[in-house]
Amino acid sequence: MEKFGKSQPVKRVEDIRFLTGHGRYVDDIAPADALHAWFLRATVAHGAITTLDLDAARAMPGVHLIVTADDLLAAGVVLGMAGKIVQNRDGSMGAAPERPILARGRVRHVGEAIAMIVADSVLAAKDASEVIGLEIDDLPVHVALAVGGDAIHPEAPENLAFDWGMGHEAAVRAAIDAAARVVRVDVFDNRVIVNSMEPRGCFAEVTDGRLHLAFNGQGVWGMKGDLARHFGLSPDDVRVTNPDVGGGFGMKGMRYPEYFAVAHAARVLGRPVRWMSDRTEAMLTDNAGRDLTTTATLALDANNRITAYHLDTIANMGAYNSQFAQAIQTELFSKVMMGTYDVQTAYMRTRGVFTNTTPVDAYRGAGRPEAIFVLERIMDEAARQLGIDPWELRQRNFIRPDQFPYTSATGVTYDVGDFARVLSRAGAQADREGFAARKAASAAAGKLRGQGLCYYIESILGDPVETTRVEFTGDGALIYVGTQSNGQGHETVYAQFLADQTGIPADGITVVQGDSDRIATGGGTGGSRSVTVQNTATLATVDVMLDAFTAFLAEVAGVDASAVSFDDERFRIAGSNLTPTILDLADMARAAGRDDLLTHSARIKLDNRSFPNGAHVAEVEIDPDTGVVTVDRYTVVDDFGNLINPMLAEGQVHGGIAQGVGQALTERVVFDADGQLLTASFMDYAMPRADDLPMIGFSTQSTPSLYNPMGMKGCGEAGTVGALAAVSNAVVDALWDIGVRQVAMPFTPNRIWHAIEAVKGESAAA
Repeated sequence: MEKFGKSQPVKRVEDIRFLTGHGRYVDDIAPADALHAWFLRATVAHGAITTLDLDAARAMPGVHLIVTADDLLAAGVVLGMAGKIVQNRDGSMGAAPERPILARGRVRHVGEAIAMIVADSVLAAKDASEVIGLEIDDLPVHVALAVGGDAIHPEAPENLAFDWGMGHEAAVRAAIDAAARVVRVDVFDNRVIVNSMEPRGCFAEVTDGRLHLAFNGQGVWGMKGDLARHFGLSPDDVRVTNPDVGGGFGMKGMRYPEYFAVAHAARVLGRPVRWMSDRTEAMLTDNAGRDLTTTATLALDANNRITAYHLDTIANMGAYNSQFAQAIQTELFSKVMMGTYDVQTAYMRTRGVFTNTTPVDAYRGAGRPEAIFVLERIMDEAARQLGIDPWELRQRNFIRPDQFPYTSATGVTYDVGDFARVLSRAGAQADREGFAARKAASAAAGKLRGQGLCYYIESILGDPVETTRVEFTGDGALIYVGTQSNGQGHETVYAQFLADQTGIPADGITVVQGDSDRIATGGGTGGSRSVTVQNTATLATVDVMLDAFTAFLAEVAGVDASAVSFDDERFRIAGSNLTPTILDLADMARAAGRDDLLTHSARIKLDNRSFPNGAHVAEVEIDPDTGVVTVDRYTVVDDFGNLINPMLAEGQVHGGIAQGVGQALTERVVFDADGQLLTASFMDYAMPRADDLPMIGFSTQSTPSLYNPMGMKGCGEAGTVGALAAVSNAVVDALWDIGVRQVAMPFTPNRIWHAIEAVKGESAAA
């Protein structure tokens, strides 16, 4: 019997399919007779639609349908899309302006969909879009990351989406006033465009009176509910599927206008309709990430212990509330606001603002990278101003192991942690002792070298409820899961885990995901929840399965159930040589007509989050003549609790670090004053490349979580959470000795060179 070893670095089985061109992505599986959709989009950032003449376009060859907001309303479609709203500091709710599926009388960002053309081909639809008579009267454009300006929505005077707070402001201000030392820093967290390898797309069809939407998202049940709501359908009349998905990173976890418009067209025409975004269209319309600025204040006593922490943040919502946008920089940010430090006096205020730009929502980490970035930047700044070692400042303020379970200043209870031990290991792995020699060697070559530390903690859960179902077939088993892989390796890890627990050969286990007809409920993928929550449900399902098969075997053998045991591979009966496997018992049950034993399921709910944490140590080298920043060394030691597959965990960390390094060094979103996106292609938007990254040293120092039966902590977003501050702190460290005190991400050659030249100019003037 082929069997995975527990916690072994098993290679991903799905990669064979992907690398040989046998992946089934949404654009591969659309029905051959599907019509093609194309969207007429706004070319100005803010304006009133005064003319929308469709007559000539409707008469174009191959055109079957053109849809506008008025058409949707006339058909009884609910036009406004859902979005979470947070509570303001005064107890009122944040602004909730309508986000229409198609623009309703006004456009509010470049790329907003105005009309959808459905035709025999994409080219025919594009041709028709070019003869639409569209006139838009310009309105004032607001792109500044600030409260104020002409209102984009009447529901949001001064473009204020919300004004949220958490903590004890008076106590924090009193502690700051009484502090021996106060450190302040302004931190800008630049906007990024996600750029998943596969752009967004979908197709819709009506079969036997039921609406079916296939799209490349991160789960199917939220979309199923929204389709039912928008079209006034019973959920039983809606099926949603996710095929293979080429990258999501949170951006594909949301519902978007195009999906509902395409579904409407399929219902009206009675024919399948497909849509696939192109790259510039994606850059203009996919939810962006980050985009906030924070003033952080840290108060310390005479012993360099933190006594208070204050944050004042302004976060960009873009033109509309996306699905979770208001919660990202408020509730999710606050989960790890105080990080790994023993501080109970903290206050956070966040104001969200609407701008005439693409909406902003979750991007790998969703609020937690932003929180740790600010905290770890001010920890480094404090160490410099206090004249002490930044590693020592962190050590001095860590929550100690004997303080767990520890309830943070924002009410989150951490179960376990040994931060000092992880940090010590990171120092050894990064060869901290050898840094001085490496810095001297860089200086001898005319280069600047810096080392940056970030100690992060993550808050993992997402939807706490999940279900697993295992169904025995003639030659193996199917495992039905409620998550959705978009590149993480779920087909490997779920089969591996079930094999470990049951002895079913892993190559005989097929993972079934992403189909609301085959899987009744599920939480989808997001918040690094998948492996922890799904495998907990699988563990509960295995318990159900073992109880059922134990009773069955006892009945067959004529013994009491207490005489039957299972050793992870075979059932055994004391005093008997009968040792069937689970597959043997499934065959016996099938032969006996016991179909009830061929399917087993369980539903679980995790009551608490888990908290992966770790230390990232980056070393950069800067060429002062060109401003080029090279990440020369990168070391990370993570506490992910118990691992199912260390190889997949390491791969997740590598990917997360790459995205963090990309944001820190190369990725820059630029809108001009008129709201035009100037970085709408890879000619202008610099994604990280292989030569932007060094080899990454990865190891783990585990403290198993107490909040789930397997002691796991999740790892999908951790790499990004730690990378931003580690790289930023390294760049600041490299520039500090020559007098540069402030430079913001991304650390492009142009920015770094100008910062260095400015210091040279100041020195010459002095």
